[in-house]
Amino acid sequence: MSFFGLDFIKKKERELERKLRANDREYNLIFKYATNAIKTSKYNFFTFLPLNLFEQFQRIANAYFLFLLVLQVIPQISSLSWFTTVVPLVLVLSVTAAKDATDDIADLLLLSSSEPLNLVYIETAELDGLVCIELSAVNVQIVHYLFCTCNSLSPFCSGSFPHPSAHLLFSSSSICPPVFIRETNLKVRQALTVTGDLGDDIERLADFNGEVRCEPPNNRLDRFKGTLTYADQKYPLDNEKILLRGCTLRNTEWCFGLVLFGGPETKLMQNCGKSTFKRTSIDRLMNVLVLCIFGFLAFMCTILAIGNYVWELNEGSNLTAFLPRQNGNDAALSAFLTFWSYVIILNTLVPISLYVSVEIIRLGNSFYIDWDSKMFYTRNNTPAEARTTTLNEELGQIKYVFSDKTGTLTQNIMTFNKCSINGKCYGDIYDYTGQRLDITEHTETVDFSFNTLADPRFVFHDHALVEAVKLENPEVHAFFRLLALCHTVMVEEKKEGEIFYQAQSPDEGALVTAARNFGFVFRSRTPDSISIVEMGQQCSYELLAILDFNNIRKRMSVIVRSPEGKLSLYCKGADTIVYERLHQSCSKMMDVTTEHLNEFAGEGLRTLVLAYKDLDEEYFSQWKQRHHQASTELEERESKLDQLYEEIEKDLLLLGATAIEDKLQDGVPQTIEQLSKADIKIWVLTGDKQETAENIGYSCNLLREEMKEVFVISGNSSEDVRQELRNARMKMKPDVVEESVFLPERTLSQRVKTVADEVADGEYGLVINGHSLAYALDHSTELELLKTACMCKAVICCRVTPLQKAQVVELVKKYKQAVTLAIGDGANDVSMIRAAHIGVGISGQEGMQAVLSSDYSFAQFRFLQRLLLVHGRWSYLRMCKFLRYFFYKNFTFTFVHFWYAFFCGFSAQTVYDEWFITLYNLMYTALPVLGMSLFDQDVNDVWSFEHPQLYIPGQLNLYFSKRSFFKCALHSCYSSLVLFFIPYAAMYNTVRDDGKDVADYQSFALLTQTCLLFAVSIQLGLEMSYWTAVNTFFVLGSLAIYFAVTFTMYSNGLFLALPSAFPFVGIGRNSLQQPNVWLTILLTSILCVLPVVTYRFLLMQLCPTINDKVMFKVRQAKATPPPPTQRARIRRTSSRRSGYAFSHAQGYGDLVTSGRFLRRPAVSRSTALTHMGRTTSGFSPMGRSAGYSPTGRPQNIKAPDVEVTSLQMYRTISDPVP
Repeated sequence: MSFFGLDFIKKKERELERKLRANDREYNLIFKYATNAIKTSKYNFFTFLPLNLFEQFQRIANAYFLFLLVLQVIPQISSLSWFTTVVPLVLVLSVTAAKDATDDIADLLLLSSSEPLNLVYIETAELDGLVCIELSAVNVQIVHYLFCTCNSLSPFCSGSFPHPSAHLLFSSSSICPPVFIRETNLKVRQALTVTGDLGDDIERLADFNGEVRCEPPNNRLDRFKGTLTYADQKYPLDNEKILLRGCTLRNTEWCFGLVLFGGPETKLMQNCGKSTFKRTSIDRLMNVLVLCIFGFLAFMCTILAIGNYVWELNEGSNLTAFLPRQNGNDAALSAFLTFWSYVIILNTLVPISLYVSVEIIRLGNSFYIDWDSKMFYTRNNTPAEARTTTLNEELGQIKYVFSDKTGTLTQNIMTFNKCSINGKCYGDIYDYTGQRLDITEHTETVDFSFNTLADPRFVFHDHALVEAVKLENPEVHAFFRLLALCHTVMVEEKKEGEIFYQAQSPDEGALVTAARNFGFVFRSRTPDSISIVEMGQQCSYELLAILDFNNIRKRMSVIVRSPEGKLSLYCKGADTIVYERLHQSCSKMMDVTTEHLNEFAGEGLRTLVLAYKDLDEEYFSQWKQRHHQASTELEERESKLDQLYEEIEKDLLLLGATAIEDKLQDGVPQTIEQLSKADIKIWVLTGDKQETAENIGYSCNLLREEMKEVFVISGNSSEDVRQELRNARMKMKPDVVEESVFLPERTLSQRVKTVADEVADGEYGLVINGHSLAYALDHSTELELLKTACMCKAVICCRVTPLQKAQVVELVKKYKQAVTLAIGDGANDVSMIRAAHIGVGISGQEGMQAVLSSDYSFAQFRFLQRLLLVHGRWSYLRMCKFLRYFFYKNFTFTFVHFWYAFFCGFSAQTVYDEWFITLYNLMYTALPVLGMSLFDQDVNDVWSFEHPQLYIPGQLNLYFSKRSFFKCALHSCYSSLVLFFIPYAAMYNTVRDDGKDVADYQSFALLTQTCLLFAVSIQLGLEMSYWTAVNTFFVLGSLAIYFAVTFTMYSNGLFLALPSAFPFVGIGRNSLQQPNVWLTILLTSILCVLPVVTYRFLLMQLCPTINDKVMFKVRQAKATPPPPTQRARIRRTSSRRSGYAFSHAQGYGDLVTSGRFLRRPAVSRSTALTHMGRTTSGFSPMGRSAGYSPTGRPQNIKAPDVEVTSLQMYRTISDPVP
């Protein structure tokens, strides 16, 4: 059955452990592991038609029209021909099927294009004969090795190749540095020593008989546990030894691996579950309205059936001579058949073309986003992209925006800005009076020409730090030595002196680059050594251990042996973490450094604290043995290593702190201010420390000085957090009641009550820490958090985890009847993006994970205001106008049948010609309403930015709701009365100019349908705010097509060819030549639109909306409107808080020290720095050390009572550079 795309597979027993052996086909085939074949397309050639039709008829509207088609083939019921239903139904099904087929083919082509073209899969059975057999990726099985080739040798070049399956890396051509996985920051993968020694020797690979035991297939991308047993030795396997399906490799010509998981069992496919289908609020409302329409249709048909029953009893017996009854056909049976006949006639109450039209409108508005040149980022050649076509109108209803900070509000491009070393602060410049000067692009920069290995792009302004380096200040040298040694950066030097660093985080790259420019140049590394150039001297440090970073430790350390043989531990991390591990002698220096950290964080800088300690040789030898034993454990490996790390990382000596600037993106303050004016509340959810995030909030206008108060929630217990939130809410609204205020339930399916909005007395802000947020998100406290936060103008959540980000979004979705949007740029934002109603991905420095999980993507945060205030508002406005008009024209069309039933004996006779019924929605009224829905705009984009308040009606659902739907139904009822009774009265007992009677059914039908078409066309003109040539062509063209089709179908030729299909012969010529017919059309058109014009005029005069006011301004504007005024940037200079942020990932330390495969010969070194001797000790440094301090302390000497650290300066005399 797999030939037809239906794979019936027996359910396997749950796999607890995966076992496989290299070069043992028979053993591996016992377990019947999956092949590498995957199927992501929904259809194939044979299953497309049945499966697609099955899916389409699961929609209520399509199934309803199929039911009508069945009824129409019953002669006793149907008074309409079958084609009146078949033609619209077939058209709708065909359009939808074409769209589904296109999407499925696109997915198949995308999958095909992602398969690598330069791979050779070597079957183990042929290895003994040294024969390489090329297989397709589908045929790869557990019994295969993978041999992959690539033309790229460098991790910095463009050549790369993706992997088709998940396998254990055996060996590669890469020696130094190792294999990389391509992301924004390259990830390292390295083979075990025992397999790496096999190289590309096919004979040795064929003789390898190791056995792998590992975890079963799962979707955990960040973890892998297993063991490799070979030659009675067990080797631990972790995530750094595995190449997953879909990853792109760099920096290797070839690699060998053993397939572990194939096809649907790979982690990539395990994560490809069905995504949550997001529906807009309009979709949900339409589903409710369609159910109401079905109920109303049944009600109308019941009334007409009862009318038929009464009429048959009273009047039917008088017409038996003219209409003889069949045997057994009594009044009750006639009423029953009439009910189903009117179900067919009144079917246009449920418009079948509605869903297709909605999809076309959404697709067109999505193209506008893709084509918007003002959202194109030229620097990265990145356009905006609408990754979904189903949520466009939801963009016009956003109430809450949840944003990441780093990389979303900021550029995520780090620059070394300031530092504090041994109690002295460097980075600022001062004039001769001691006043700090602002640094501009014209400020003199430090000259690094003495350092031939310096990065020419690095900029620093404080000359005092360079002078301290040249004076061989031991603390300053130790500071930069730590930065040059304590990291996991990879380096490439293609030419002499051209050094390129590849860091896993921008922070590390900035710190290593700073050390490079100040004379401590990181040149190369092996698994057991780090080579640096210290002030012109080549030095090699033995790398003994890397105590890696993770989100719990918030620090990393390295243990090295200097060329003199001295053991030292260097550590960098968060201030709160490192301070807990400092020696008691550092207490006074810690106070001074804390003051500097507060200043750095007050300027929004990202900070790290640096410390070190000297180690005893005997103690370290014992610790090293215990470390090796813990690193090979399979159970609780991480916890045992953490205990060892805690043991050795204590009694540290403080060196200083670094301050890195992550600049705001262009236009962020203006964007936030515009969104705030549109009554959009912005919550920032960041992993940064509170002070750093708070000051970024001030710099980007999220928090403002004119706010009455910014509440800081920092409780350490659930009760403390609850009380702080309650106190904040009482300050914002003193008369607030303690009981929760809920709105009534809005839908039948919504069981959770909605929390009502409360208005605060002024503008407030809220800042909450991650540990306090954990208590606040508890079930007993979440409502208090929600009510307090929603009263604030801005909310900042600090030190939050990805899970907490999603929980905050879910909390607002759960209790607030509002549309949410989440925007981020990294993998830690994916859960938040998926949780929100709309997810937006920033294609920045953090890779494509956020973009791939998003609904919309662009390159800069500032484009969000255009996405919402322009595209979102226009899409919502167009969709609402479309729905109001669509229901109006269909209800008006249908209600005329209802009134006519009272004059035709409830006989289920139609008012209009059958061809008019068929073409009304497909031809006569389709293009005008689509034109309005694709091109209409109340004001242009400039005025949308000028008046962000235009966005507010969308948040309140003012343009389309249940109320507006019922108003539309009442309007249709009135119009249908006019369209039926005015032509009826005009035709009643009327004769032509020549005295002949014109009061026949066919003439009345033609007049009524012509009046209807003119009335709905004029109504469309009243709805339209922006006339274009296309709109005009559609409206006038549809009327022209109507007359052309009418005269054609009512011609003698078609009547003679098919008399039964075209019975209205000559009616067009006879009726439309009469003046009274055109007067009737004019009268009905005026009467239909007169109440609308009157109501809108009175509403505009007595209670104008924001749209009315702005459109009046537009009409009154004589010249181009001025650009919107921009808010002057307010700089908060009084804040002094400590800030920390370090975007680092766990796992690099083990990789660097994991094997002997970093042995590529290094580029020969020449003298890179002119060796500087000691200068006179009486040198007086400049800059901050010249004597100015915000605290009033002199800075040209050490801070009082600060003990000098007993740091011995390394005299690196070994390996001098020639």
